[in-house]
Amino acid sequence: MPENRLARETSPYLIQHKDNPVEWWPWGPEALAEAKRLGKPILLSVGYAACHWCHVMAYESFEDQATAAVMNELFVNIKVDREERPEIDEIYMSSLHHLGEQGGWPLTMFLTPKGEPIWGGTYFPKESRFGRPAFTDVLREIARIFREEPQKIEASRAALHERLAARARPQGKVVLGRTELDEIAQRIGGLFDPVHGGLRGAPKFPQCGILELMWRAGERTGESRYFALVEHALSRMGEGGIYDHVGGGFARYSVDERWLVPHFEKMLYDNAQLLELLALAYVRSGNSLFRTRAEETVGWLAREMTTAGGAFASSLDADSEGEEGKFYVWSAEEIERALGKGDAEFFSAHYDVSSEGNFEGRNILNRSKHLPRSMEDEARLASLRAKLLKLRGSRVRPGLDDKVLADWNGLMIAALANAGALLDESAWIAQARRAFRFVAESMTRGERLGHSWRGGRLVFPGLSSDFAAMIRAAIALHQSTGEGTYLNRAIAWTAVLERHHADTETGGYFLTANDAEGLIVRPAQTRDDAQPNPNALMAQNLVRLAVLAGDDSYRVRADRLFDGVLALAADNLFGHTALLSALDLRLRHKEIVAVGPRAEEFARAALKFPFLDRTIVRAKNADALPEHHPARAMLASAPKAGALFICRGERCSLPITDPNQLAAATAAPGD
Repeated sequence: MPENRLARETSPYLIQHKDNPVEWWPWGPEALAEAKRLGKPILLSVGYAACHWCHVMAYESFEDQATAAVMNELFVNIKVDREERPEIDEIYMSSLHHLGEQGGWPLTMFLTPKGEPIWGGTYFPKESRFGRPAFTDVLREIARIFREEPQKIEASRAALHERLAARARPQGKVVLGRTELDEIAQRIGGLFDPVHGGLRGAPKFPQCGILELMWRAGERTGESRYFALVEHALSRMGEGGIYDHVGGGFARYSVDERWLVPHFEKMLYDNAQLLELLALAYVRSGNSLFRTRAEETVGWLAREMTTAGGAFASSLDADSEGEEGKFYVWSAEEIERALGKGDAEFFSAHYDVSSEGNFEGRNILNRSKHLPRSMEDEARLASLRAKLLKLRGSRVRPGLDDKVLADWNGLMIAALANAGALLDESAWIAQARRAFRFVAESMTRGERLGHSWRGGRLVFPGLSSDFAAMIRAAIALHQSTGEGTYLNRAIAWTAVLERHHADTETGGYFLTANDAEGLIVRPAQTRDDAQPNPNALMAQNLVRLAVLAGDDSYRVRADRLFDGVLALAADNLFGHTALLSALDLRLRHKEIVAVGPRAEEFARAALKFPFLDRTIVRAKNADALPEHHPARAMLASAPKAGALFICRGERCSLPITDPNQLAAATAAPGD
């Protein structure tokens, strides 16, 4: 009887595979030792719980007795949850790219018993079709070459390993400034879809990093066209089928160019990044759609994604009852039974519901067709949506991946803190506090973070992505609450990150710690994924900490990171939008200093201004400011009750004694 070792794991993705007839191992020294003992190559399968094609390959191959028998005979089989072990995914996804193959999930890699990559791909069909080999044909050929032609394996492996291990050596600094950022924004802006919003073509992803870069270009240049690109994209997404109009929250992406048909999985990190953009867009435009979508998304987060400890689950699956999207789509008959004929006709006209459907005979609710809607109409539609939400609650729900990831939680905590302060939503900040407390208390050992928590088990040590995102979260909570404990935590975690992850060659950070499990290479990727790269997040954190801690060594550290990592990014700047946003912050950073007995009152006023390029410093008196802070020289002219100063670099404004004057002082583009 095959021994499947995944039942003892806590990852929902791994547990999904615990009953496969495959002799699965979780990643670890024991699995590698078994491969060496048997002299067999390794089949590494990497996926995640909400991955549709992972489910397809599992159903076709991993649950099939005949296919599993071939796997068990020829390989040591290792299954990895990419969200629980992103450093492993990073290494072998990079391997696949170096082989000239397209990346994606499921990731299927073949390794030597030492864990060195041989060859790989993504989804392999059970039967040969569309020019793609059958999975068992691939298995047998890789095993044959490994057994009969090891010299080919070694030559291929050595060349691949050399490319993986080689590190870029900067040949001098890459100089990027405001002019270059403006040129990049102009080029990217030309790639936007003028009709449907977002980047042209299909599939369409939210591309939050690019949207933030465009927003920053608008703030930097004062050109409204950049804001318009972002607002148009957010509007089309918010009215399209990628948004869950009944339950709130955004799906991972749209398979078409109109944002109509989503890939129905919902990811925590997408919704975190979109929440911040929606808040910024609402404050600038006053468009109630953006605030409504933000509120509904936070409602979904609280209702469906919050764990018992107050932290946030990772994702909701695309599939239920074996069908992608079944939980979310409707027939016209279901709508009429639920709402009655009159209300159903009204609702269907606004949400694109028809008897023939808009998706495989069913209906994906959307409001992409513009119709005039009064406030009374919106109130009526909200009541009807509530009825459908209650009805939908009786359906078989998609799987919830309820593991808590420190980095993804950090993104959402910061989003709730930033958006909550900007929109005056104290309940959102309270949600952020609870989640932060869970990560800080349950996902740490001593001074160090872990990466993934579920069922009382912590994957430890954490990654640089965990530290970068949680430091950002701590800074955001410090900004929104004024509480020093959050700042102290950010400073302490930054010290740990420097000790265990610093890359002295590039000025950036390795993904794994220096005392983590040994891998064939130590990942140090600088490109963004669906989330901002940890180097980019830390660049922003360091810029802000220099101000908040009154310690310019953080700024020196940030500049060293820019020098090294920008040199690595120079050939692919579009893949490093988060780093470019960090550079924008470095060049335009506004420090709002609230001083005196009214410091907290002034700070609360400052929180109502966009958070992308400002950091708020609270100081009851001059002694609370660093010795060489430029605002110290201005305090003599400030009234005893206190004042605000806007500082850029070594320059500070004259004292601002009326919070209403703050808007004019911070509005000028180009600062």
